[in-house]
Amino acid sequence: MPPFRILALVVSTSLVAGCAVGPDYQQADAPLADRYLGQAAVEQRPDAKPANFALWWEGFGDPLLSSLVAKALEQNLDMAQAQARVSQARAGLGAANAALLPSGSINGQAARAYQSVETPLGQVLDSTPGYDRYGNSYEANLEASWELDVFGGLRRGREAAVAEYQASEAGVVATRLAIAAQTADVYTAIRGLQARLEIAERQVKTQEDLLDKVRLLHSRGLAAEFQMHQTEGELSQVRASVPVLQAGLDAAMNALDVVLGAPPGTHRDELSAASAIPRAPQISETGSPADLLRRRPDLIAAERQLKAANARIGVAISEYYPKFSLGALIGSATTSGGNLFSSGASQSAGVLGLRWRLFDFGRINAQIDQAKGQEAEVLASYRLSVLRATEDVENAFSALVNREAQASTLMEGETSLTRARQSSFIAYQNGTASLIDVLNADETLLQASDARAQAQTESARAAIAAFRALGGGWQPQAHPEVTASGVSD
Repeated sequence: MPPFRILALVVSTSLVAGCAVGPDYQQADAPLADRYLGQAAVEQRPDAKPANFALWWEGFGDPLLSSLVAKALEQNLDMAQAQARVSQARAGLGAANAALLPSGSINGQAARAYQSVETPLGQVLDSTPGYDRYGNSYEANLEASWELDVFGGLRRGREAAVAEYQASEAGVVATRLAIAAQTADVYTAIRGLQARLEIAERQVKTQEDLLDKVRLLHSRGLAAEFQMHQTEGELSQVRASVPVLQAGLDAAMNALDVVLGAPPGTHRDELSAASAIPRAPQISETGSPADLLRRRPDLIAAERQLKAANARIGVAISEYYPKFSLGALIGSATTSGGNLFSSGASQSAGVLGLRWRLFDFGRINAQIDQAKGQEAEVLASYRLSVLRATEDVENAFSALVNREAQASTLMEGETSLTRARQSSFIAYQNGTASLIDVLNADETLLQASDARAQAQTESARAAIAAFRALGGGWQPQAHPEVTASGVSD
């Protein structure tokens, strides 16, 4: 059988069968429990309104929070970076698609040369009668080439490019979730700091009143000097807490501006009026740990990177095999510009190319081992990401339940201390208690209020962390390009 027929048979059989060297991708397994440890406790939280999982930040019932999240999703510069990475991955996919198709080019040139007569060739030509040292040449060609993907190396490259593009798309969604969660978290921290700052300022006023009373009693010999100095020290401690809280509030407001893609100070007036700490809504769609594989876009991105690494092994293995290519040329060449497109100047060629790294198997082995090592690294990273994702959920659930329990207990204590303060004031009015007793009751009450504000803030932040850990903020069915099954090849 002629060589061209043998080649045609091999090419047609390989292309029809669609074979590609290297391992076919298999979905990676990951150790997962059937249920979260804290799932029951979170689902049974009392007095919490359910939230839309796709727009969970609206469940906090704070219109300004919802507005800021929407603004951050539109203006944040991390989103711009993620979208730019998608454009890069899309370009890589386009290049991988183009590698499977024939390529063509048009080349043309016109040249004029002056031959030296001091070279051996020039001396021979110069001895010819009528020799003209000036020479012209004109050429125009249409060239085409096509690398035949007989063993599937190019197809494996395209498979890797598709997976990397899907990973970049999932990265955009993951960035979107992170921005929404970060905005809500910083906003909640701002409201908590404002509440604590207001309590601290009331503590300062209470301690100042207490110090005035103790000084008056000391001047009349009714209070010891150490009591006066002790009260002065306590007042200094309370006053010292105010700048710390103010610095934290300034930093949080600056951080929120950066998340919103604006210079620090842009939204400070809008946030200057204190507001209630957002209350965490009900988390009704906890799902199971296995659901994280399709609900968390960062895990989808990690799984797509694993598929890309698997395909790169096939690209490396394909170097074991010969590469076949077809080439063709049609054009004209002449020494006279007027004859460039005449029948006598026409030229054509057909090329069957073969490239085979026959004596380079050692380097190919190293490249295959490197690709396998990269795939093993990505696999371990993927499994670790899954474990850390479940850890995020468990930690957020535990923090939410326990912080809410702490806030509830502190609220009960605050109620009791409020009653104690009222009783102390009544006793003072009746002459059975001193003003110092009333001020001390105020101080204890304010300390309890500060602890309660901290617990409420942390419980709301734990709810935000839980929504983020669960992948809340998007609907997988609305984004088929980033699902685990990937876009159509």
